[in-house]
Amino acid sequence: MPFKALGLAPYLVDAIADQNYKKPYPIQEKAIPFILKRKDILGIAQTGSGKTAAYVLPVLMNLKGKTKTKNRHINVLVLVPTRELAIQVEEVFRSFGKSLPYPFKSFAVFGGASINPQMKSLQNVNVLVATPGRLLELSESNALHFSELSMLILDEADKMLNLGFKKEMDQIFALLPPSRQNLLFSATLSPDVQKVEGVLLKEPTIIKIEDAVDNISLINQVGYFVTPDRKGPLLRHLIQANNWQQVLIFTSTVYQADLVADKLFKNGISARAIHRKKSQGNRKESLKSFKSGELRVLVATDLLSRGIDIEFLPHVINYELPRSPKDFIHRIGRTGRAENPGDAITFVTDDDKHHFRVIQKKMKRWVTMVDSENLEF
Repeated sequence: MPFKALGLAPYLVDAIADQNYKKPYPIQEKAIPFILKRKDILGIAQTGSGKTAAYVLPVLMNLKGKTKTKNRHINVLVLVPTRELAIQVEEVFRSFGKSLPYPFKSFAVFGGASINPQMKSLQNVNVLVATPGRLLELSESNALHFSELSMLILDEADKMLNLGFKKEMDQIFALLPPSRQNLLFSATLSPDVQKVEGVLLKEPTIIKIEDAVDNISLINQVGYFVTPDRKGPLLRHLIQANNWQQVLIFTSTVYQADLVADKLFKNGISARAIHRKKSQGNRKESLKSFKSGELRVLVATDLLSRGIDIEFLPHVINYELPRSPKDFIHRIGRTGRAENPGDAITFVTDDDKHHFRVIQKKMKRWVTMVDSENLEF
């Protein structure tokens, strides 16, 4: 089904074509018509499934004729768990917003940055993308108002609840006008998400996209048995011998992310780490450089990977295993997107073997293993 068949306005269809979207993802095909009809939505879809555009496009169309409001009175609020995701979502709004035939402004606010510049930039904002804590700070300072709000979107609701934002979210819900459209997107339908759904949504349309386990057929997976002391040399060998130019590496800790990035850099491979202890400016610049191809390797922790959304990322490496099989699937799902194949490499030590068997069983796929002891590097 082409985008023009979903009920979107011609100016948005043209903008979609300009950004090389060829056809809708399943979540877009199913959600867009209902959002255009102003229905409440519960969408269960993994990160990387196309859900951001699934709500951005119809939201922009539904705003026609409603963007000339009082100053600091927002029309749409999008709540997200991390600053990286806030920046990413706002960029999608801004990129499609350029095509609108009426005035429009989007903006992102988040903690870890000075609040005063954010306050000043809230003038004439229609769509605000925010992390819960910073939104409440701005509201308490009278920097924005909700009386003209017509839509609330919760993106990655499961992560917000896992990160302990339930209290802040309840405070925010109490500030909003009761008559509004609500969209809730989550990777899982956990008991906590179901509780929020029961309070937030009114007769929702439920859309569930198949789990990422079923969407990894384009990913070429290889595992390497390796001793801890040979992980670094093996990593450098794979990147250099194969001339990989865009590689996302996952570690379990902030310390390990810094260590891996520093070792790569000292060996002539452009690499940076991205994690919660880096400044916002540093994280933003690293993401920008990696997405543009200027930076060859990005080393990330699981939480901070949420803002890394690259359609044609060719290589993902699990330098360390995550704790849960779902996180493993989320990691490797960063590659093999949009009908383009990708490589997922996993390092497995003796201590990891049992856990990796559990991951493979949950994934319903057995990974080809290579004993790195037989490799010369």
